[in-house]
Amino acid sequence: MASRARIAAYKICWELGCYDSDILAAMDQAIADGVHIISLSVGSSGRAPAYYRDSIAIGAFGAMQHGVVVSCSAGNSGPGPYTAVNIAPWILTVGASTIDREFLADVILGDGRVFGGVSLYSGDPLGDSKLPLVYGGDCGSRYCYYGSLNSSKVAGKIVVCDRGGNARVEKGGAVKLAGGRGMILANTEENGEELLADAHIIPGTMVGEIAGNKLRAYVHSDPNPTATLVFRGTVIGDSPPAPRVAAFSSRGPNYRTAEILKPDVIAPGVNILAGWTGFSSPTGLSIDPRRVEFNIISGTSMSCPHVSGVAALLRKAFPAWSPAAIKSALITTSYSVDTSGSPIKDLATSEDSNPFVHGAGHIDPNRALNPGLIYDLNSQDYVSFLCSIGYDPRQIAVFVKDSSYSQLCSHKFTSPGYLNYPSFAVVFDSDAEEVVKYTRTVTNVGSEADAVYEVKVESPQGVLISVLPNKLEFNAKKTTQSYEITFTKINGFKKSASFGSIEWSDGSHVVRSPIAVSFNSGSVASM
Repeated sequence: MASRARIAAYKICWELGCYDSDILAAMDQAIADGVHIISLSVGSSGRAPAYYRDSIAIGAFGAMQHGVVVSCSAGNSGPGPYTAVNIAPWILTVGASTIDREFLADVILGDGRVFGGVSLYSGDPLGDSKLPLVYGGDCGSRYCYYGSLNSSKVAGKIVVCDRGGNARVEKGGAVKLAGGRGMILANTEENGEELLADAHIIPGTMVGEIAGNKLRAYVHSDPNPTATLVFRGTVIGDSPPAPRVAAFSSRGPNYRTAEILKPDVIAPGVNILAGWTGFSSPTGLSIDPRRVEFNIISGTSMSCPHVSGVAALLRKAFPAWSPAAIKSALITTSYSVDTSGSPIKDLATSEDSNPFVHGAGHIDPNRALNPGLIYDLNSQDYVSFLCSIGYDPRQIAVFVKDSSYSQLCSHKFTSPGYLNYPSFAVVFDSDAEEVVKYTRTVTNVGSEADAVYEVKVESPQGVLISVLPNKLEFNAKKTTQSYEITFTKINGFKKSASFGSIEWSDGSHVVRSPIAVSFNSGSVASM
């Protein structure tokens, strides 16, 4: 993304895991070395910890104080809610999406039906002759565990293996050891239509849930089920549309502070070309003798560095911008439609995605270079945020390491939602009529000092929104303006969440903030 950037690598993970002491030491060293961006494709397992117990949040706060942008993976624990990690508001939290490149490998059944799949298998093809097709669940293991498949039922055949339980590439290894000729990895409901290309050790492909269900039905209904696999290589195009949000990409709402929308954005994280160690095979399997310099990898560990690279470009273009300003530019210029012009889809459900899944949307590097307006923040704003969620001076000292900050809670926000964040997450108690008001301040960073921005509101269902003033006028002496946004709940609305946006535009810039509204869902205690 930033081809002329200088890269410094700091080792924080070992065979037994990533220790807090190493994470903090590496971040401190990176700051001391003068880095501009920290890209961290690491996150806690399980639910996000309290901010003052989260080494990444603590280290990122110190980096932010030194003007360093910290870009982090949201995690690969989707598609369930509250799964996003690295959710502190001073962190740029990145989910994963698809791109317009596929590595197609079709399943052709004996009855002539064809199901599209994906694969990176590059060895000898199976040929046109169809082989017997069996289901792993009928041969000892639906997940195709090592040593669990009955070789008398598998040898010489193609095996359908359910996704889950073990690594995707291990399934092919298990089929190979049992004498199988090929493997079809079939998604279940948990992963929907998400397709991840793997460098399978035997001819193998992955198909979505719909195709997987039809394959299982075919195996159990046809007296002589057969199939072959045809590998079609790299295909680039608009079918299927991109981006789509990966099913594995971790989602909101924010587990610790529901009033802060997470993830912030999505970026390419499915089937991404990445450098690869010569120490291991492309599958990582001990029975795989292959060695490669590059591999195709999927995960928010791939999407995070995409955003880190764009942040580096922004830091070079605007060296005086704060980390919050760079983050704001990326958020407010993101887009939420795919190449077909339709709303970005969620691969877990095949339905339209929403801000709890994709944040503000997919990053747009060129537009981020000219955002028009930014929502800025400094370390004292974040301290006021910490005060608003109930942190005491001892806990705040974990971040600021300065006793003088202990008095700042006298200026705390009445709600964490008052933080000058470039997106909105509003929480209502559905049992009572409520009105939520927030104030935001924006700074004109466009090339024209004299600018007039007018607001456009897309209200979420069940909510009325008003913005005052509805016009912001900037000039050389007045570069910042504030507005108040009021959310009024409509009684009788029954859904748990709804979504919308507000846009400020001067005719050439569109500054968009996503809105996520939760009903009958309080802020999770941050303590």
